[in-house]
Amino acid sequence: MFAKVLIANRGEAAVRVIRACRELGIRTVAVFSEADRTCLHVRLADEAICIGPAPTGRSYLNVPNIIQAALMTGAEAIHPGTGFLSESSAFAEICAGYGITFVGPTPETIAQLGDKARARSVMRDAGLPVMPGGDAPVRTLDEAKDFAQSLGYPVMLKAVGGGGGKGIRRLTSVQDLIASFPVAQAEASSAFGNPEIYLEKCIEDARHIEVQILGDMHGSVIHLGERDCSLQRRAQKVLEEAPATCIPDPIRAKLCEAAVAGARAVGYVNAGTWEFLVDRNHDFYFMEANARLQVEHPVTEAITGVDMVKTQLAIASGAHLPWTQDEIHLQGHAIEVRVTADDPRRNFAPDAGLVGRFDMPGGPGVRVDTHVVAGYEVPPFYDSLLAKLITYGSTREEARVRLLRALAEFRIEGLATTVGFHERLVSDPSFITQDLTTTFVERWLPGVEW
Repeated sequence: MFAKVLIANRGEAAVRVIRACRELGIRTVAVFSEADRTCLHVRLADEAICIGPAPTGRSYLNVPNIIQAALMTGAEAIHPGTGFLSESSAFAEICAGYGITFVGPTPETIAQLGDKARARSVMRDAGLPVMPGGDAPVRTLDEAKDFAQSLGYPVMLKAVGGGGGKGIRRLTSVQDLIASFPVAQAEASSAFGNPEIYLEKCIEDARHIEVQILGDMHGSVIHLGERDCSLQRRAQKVLEEAPATCIPDPIRAKLCEAAVAGARAVGYVNAGTWEFLVDRNHDFYFMEANARLQVEHPVTEAITGVDMVKTQLAIASGAHLPWTQDEIHLQGHAIEVRVTADDPRRNFAPDAGLVGRFDMPGGPGVRVDTHVVAGYEVPPFYDSLLAKLITYGSTREEARVRLLRALAEFRIEGLATTVGFHERLVSDPSFITQDLTTTFVERWLPGVEW
C-alpha cells in the first residue's frame, strides 16, 4: 500500500479520499486554490499545497502545478477524486511518466471510453445493446441532417468528449438541429477540448440505470449491483438510489452481466460505471462508461458494505480484488440526494457566500458527506455541491422516510439550498410509487409551489 497520496480535487470529494487514506494509515497531501484556503479538505490533510488562483484552469486543472506538488511532497500516488482530471487520459499518462501511480484506469482505457462514439462501437462488438445512432462523429450540418432524418426525431446531439450529463441536447426537429449544431460544436470544443459531436436516437420515457464495476490488475472483474439515476434536471443527476428495484430481477441481472462483459472487453482496472437507458418495455441500451469514481458511490457502499475508495487504493497498489462475484451481496436500500447551493425559486440560480448555521442530520441510517462547516465561505467558482445526504433502510420506504426526517433536520443558513426541493421531491406520490423517468423532474417542477 502507498505511504503518501496526493488528492487532486477539492471539497467533499477530497475529504472523502482523505478519510479513507487515514483509516488505511496513508499520509495525505491536499492541493487547493487561493479561494479554498479555508476549505475542510485543506485542514484534514497531513500536508497542503496551494496550486494557483481560483479559476480551475489555473489550479485544479493545472497539471504542471499538481505534478510539482506531488514531487515536492514525495507522494507515490495521485487520487483524482470524482471530477476535474479524473477522466483525463493525458493526466494519467503524465503521472506514469513521473513514476506516480494514478488511482484509476490506464490512460489507454480512459481514452477509449472517453470518446463516446468510439466507446459505442467497442461495446457493440462486446455484445452490448447500444442505442441506435452513430459510432462516428457527424462533421457537417448536412451530414447531421441526413443522419437525424434516418434515425427519426427526437434525437440526442452529444459531445464525443462529454460526460457527467454535459454536452447533451435533445432535438425534436430539423430546425432544432440547424440552430443547435454550430453552438454544440463550439461548446464541446470549449468544455471538452474536442469539437466533435455525434447523434443518437432519443429513447423516450426511459430510466437511467448504471452498474458499478470493479476490476483489478490480475484480470478479475466484478459488479456491485446497479443504481437508479433517473431523477435529473438538465441531464444532471439530483437523486440516486440503489438497488434499482423498479427493474425486474431478470433484467437487472442482464444489465449487470452486460456491464461486466463491457469492462472485460476493455481490460478495465479500478472503479468504473457502465450507464444504460431502460425503456418502458425493459429493453436496455448502453449509453456510456465513466472511468472514475462516481459522486453517487455511497449508495453502493451502503448496500454492499464495500468501501469504494479503499478498494480503489488497494487495486492501484496492485492488490487482488478480495471478493468473487458470489461474495457480493446486496442488502437493504439506500438513497442519496445532492444538496447544492442553488435556489429553486429562481430557476436554480447558483448561490455563494458565508455559511451561518450548519446543522447536519444524524441518527440511524444517515450519512452526510460534506466539506462545509459553519463560517465557511462558499466560493462562486466551482460546482455548487454542499453535501451529499445518504440514508439507508431495510426497505426503500424506510430509506425514503428516513431521508425526509434527515432533510427536516438539515439547517443551512446564509445561502439558498435545495433542501426544500428534495423534501418535496421524495414526498411526491410518483416518487413513492416509482413512476419515474429521466424527464420526470422537468415535467414535475412547474407545478411545485415554493
